[in-house]
Amino acid sequence: MTEKDFVPSAYHNLKEEGVVGFKSPSNIALVKYWGKKENQIPANPSISFTLDACATKTILTYSKLEKRATSFSFDLIFEGKPKPSFTPKITTFFSRIVNYVPFLLDYHFVIETSNSFPHSSGIASSASGMSALALCLMEIEKELNPEISDAHFVQKASFLSRLGSGSACRSIQGDIVQWGNHTDTDGSSDLYGIKYPYEVHKIFRNYHDTILLVDKGEKQVSSTVGHDLMHNHPFARQRFAQAHENLTKLKSVFKEGDLKEFIKIVESEALTLHAMMMTSHPYFILMKPNTLEIINKIWSFRERSGTHVCFTLDAGANVHVLYPENEKEEVYQFIKNELVVYCQNQQYICDRIGFGAKRINVGLDN
Repeated sequence: MTEKDFVPSAYHNLKEEGVVGFKSPSNIALVKYWGKKENQIPANPSISFTLDACATKTILTYSKLEKRATSFSFDLIFEGKPKPSFTPKITTFFSRIVNYVPFLLDYHFVIETSNSFPHSSGIASSASGMSALALCLMEIEKELNPEISDAHFVQKASFLSRLGSGSACRSIQGDIVQWGNHTDTDGSSDLYGIKYPYEVHKIFRNYHDTILLVDKGEKQVSSTVGHDLMHNHPFARQRFAQAHENLTKLKSVFKEGDLKEFIKIVESEALTLHAMMMTSHPYFILMKPNTLEIINKIWSFRERSGTHVCFTLDAGANVHVLYPENEKEEVYQFIKNELVVYCQNQQYICDRIGFGAKRINVGLDN
């Protein structure tokens, strides 16, 4: 597939108005994507668990303009209120995708969106938000061209999502999604995410992710700035090679259910991500003291309990605590007894592996 495969043929009948909706989840990367090339192409491949509870709901209402516009026309409502600060990001997104969804200039849009989790707190709100919006746009395109296949719908939604936020392309499907060219993964692409195509052991079904909200505030450094700092990073080449190696290792880990090796890879990836931030120029630290307290508590508990609890981090202070279904009672008790105290206002989110985005039933009369 190339970018040209996502350019549609001419639309014959533009609807006057309509409304569509999607609920799209966030995801948590196991092998991290950090660093990108032009046009949102990843510098290394990544793989993630799709989440379930942490999601964005987006309702997109559209009405046809009297004549085709030369700029984008939209209103954005975030959790019931106008959010002007989101406007530049949506405009940039539309600018990147207008060649692939040219009807953007034929309509005025009202984008109503809300999250089930704190925005900009390291739970990849851009992933769920941009994927939900991309899916809504694909739903409109399918209304304009009903011949679009389900496979093309999903693939193009992931492709569009990537142009809004790289990790968003991993939120369309579930339960495990890979993004980025990788020689050991058939069908992998830099242009979109794919559902992991190989055997996965039953131990990874219903995997849990309890997200400890160490810091619910705005991130100190945006992901975009962080990615850009990889261009001249002294350890970039080694890091990109490491990601490829870890993806290859995960193939046997997933097949055999090797939780000890899974823990090694996942925790190493999390710490490497933050190590790259701490050794860039300028350098920065997104972990908080309580992040480190939680990590040490997890290591200690795993040693004494014999469980397979582990952690991962995104580009923020919050900690994702990962553990299998058959250990949930013991691990969850540990989380409540020993880890919640390190969360801001003792807040945390219980999530688990999910299976991708879902349509929301909407209508103009609702």
